[in-house]
Amino acid sequence: MLAHLCIRNFTTVATCDLELAPGLSVITGETGAGKSVMLDALGMALGDRSNTNILRDEKRNAEVSASFQLKEKSQLHQWLIEHDLLTDDDEPEAILRRIITPSGRSRAYINGVTVTIADLKTVGEQLVDLHNQHEHQSLLNKRTHQQLLDNFGGSNKQRIDVEALAKQWQALDRQIKQLSEQNAAKDSRLQLLSYQVQELDKLALENNESNALAAEQKKLANAESLLHGINEASQQCDNDDSTGAITQLRHAAQLLKKQVSDLPEISSSLELLESGCIQIEEAHNELIAITDNLNIDPQRLQIVEDRLDAIYTIARKHQINVEQLFELHQQLAQELSDLEGGDARIEALVQQQQDLQATFTVSAKKLSKLRRSAAKKLTKAVNAKLNELQMAHCQFEIAIEALTDSSPSTSGLEVIEFIISTVPGKPAQALAKIASGGELSRISLAIAVVTAQTSNIPTLVFDEVDVGIGGGVAEVVGNLLRELGQSGQVFCVTHLAQVAAKGNTHLLASKSISKTAATTQVLSLDTKARTAELARMMGGIDITDSSIAHAAEMLQSA
Repeated sequence: MLAHLCIRNFTTVATCDLELAPGLSVITGETGAGKSVMLDALGMALGDRSNTNILRDEKRNAEVSASFQLKEKSQLHQWLIEHDLLTDDDEPEAILRRIITPSGRSRAYINGVTVTIADLKTVGEQLVDLHNQHEHQSLLNKRTHQQLLDNFGGSNKQRIDVEALAKQWQALDRQIKQLSEQNAAKDSRLQLLSYQVQELDKLALENNESNALAAEQKKLANAESLLHGINEASQQCDNDDSTGAITQLRHAAQLLKKQVSDLPEISSSLELLESGCIQIEEAHNELIAITDNLNIDPQRLQIVEDRLDAIYTIARKHQINVEQLFELHQQLAQELSDLEGGDARIEALVQQQQDLQATFTVSAKKLSKLRRSAAKKLTKAVNAKLNELQMAHCQFEIAIEALTDSSPSTSGLEVIEFIISTVPGKPAQALAKIASGGELSRISLAIAVVTAQTSNIPTLVFDEVDVGIGGGVAEVVGNLLRELGQSGQVFCVTHLAQVAAKGNTHLLASKSISKTAATTQVLSLDTKARTAELARMMGGIDITDSSIAHAAEMLQSA
């Protein structure tokens, strides 16, 4: 439910903080006082279009924040967790925040995280259902009709199964079309791929072979100079005369050995000389081994250079680096294989699609049966409520129209639409075409009361549902709203004392006007203030003792 609403610099509101309660909250006030400002601000937090006209002070941001308490493990709770807008350890809540800047730009947040307006609407649609005169009217959306009927009939699980099967079928259909399009243009592609793959197969390039060949080519090309340098270094280590490093070190070690008994301090130097001699001998042996394996081989050099030339030539054809050639070979070979087996793949997918459609049809027919049964019950219940609202001349119906397209649809086998006839003898038509604003609000109320126990939306808002009625009908409307508030949270903007008296909470909108601005305030009333407001609504400007007494009696009765 909506627990808190904070409004800043919005139309005629400078600042407003409201703590809100479950049950029925009525909103009253003089004409033009700004009763609908609270609902307009709430709509902005839910993702309505914005513009700079809503700025009270055109130099400052407008801001609306709406805090909702959620049911744990509810569908919306899980959605927020999946989209990293809530964690399992957080309190189950959704804080929707909207900022409109003087430049007209809009920023949206959910639980402090920046989101798109589309995300804000997705969440908002699951939190609040606004029922007013056409604008935001959920009953004008056919998809809402289907959801309401499925919720009422308890067929949501079946609907989810049907929707999942339809989506799987549609995914297969996209795959089949994609493969078919590829097949249509595959002949020329197949010919090119065959040539390219054959050329790469003949090259038989191994992974990282080009790097190994480049290193070998460099070694072979410089073999003569490498041999000369290694031989010269080897001779410096040891040669036939006495100038070699090994001979010199051995001689030095022998000299120190004769002295070490008389001068023990030189024993460390002797060890270093002997160790150096051993290391130089090892280096000398390694150099000899290297020269034995390092041959000047012009024939091998030519083979390596020819191989590298072939690799670079094909890489240039494909306009890639030689390091990418091996991977390209794998990709082209796989594409060729897919194209050559394309017909078989399409046949397999078509068969899979046919099997899926058969399963869908069985499941969708079961859903249709549930919907038709629920439609009869819902129609009867809504018409009974309309009769209570003195709208017996209106006949509510549910049109179930079979889809002509045989392709599986996420909505099932039919389209659901709520229709109504407001004139006896006239055919029923869509709500948007036939119902006036006041009638639409009361029709919404009748449907909302009937479907309240099965609705997934916790907060309902009715803006002037009592337009054009009075007397006993107003009493019925108030009772229905009160009944609706027992199973959820309801807000209602009203001009009628009979309706206002039924509220669990009473909010009063008032406007003060100065030389520079008009300011709207929304306050929660206690019993005494409620009594005075009801007396004003019944008696106008002059509030008498009798009107106060009557108002107190209405509250006591409610």
